[in-house]
Amino acid sequence: MKLDSNAKAYWSATLGLLTKVLIIWALCSYIAGIVLAPMLNGIKLGGYPLGFWFAQQGSIYIFIALIFYYAKKMGQIDRKFGMQED
Repeated sequence: MKLDSNAKAYWSATLGLLTKVLIIWALCSYIAGIVLAPMLNGIKLGGYPLGFWFAQQGSIYIFIALIFYYAKKMGQIDRKFGMQED
């Protein structure tokens, strides 16, 4: 089954967005919340160590922001390629 150039461009844009969102998700949850937590714990945010805050609260806020960002950008991609829902 061959895809036309519009469908290929649509999938390319969609996968590019998904890749960006997943990289941000991984950096915030794994890197900031686990790997860099001991280093970040020297900084206080609201009285709590920043590494602990990222692992417990910050990553949740970032995930919610990513959901809204993804929905907005996906809507723009859909409109650009004529794939929007009515």
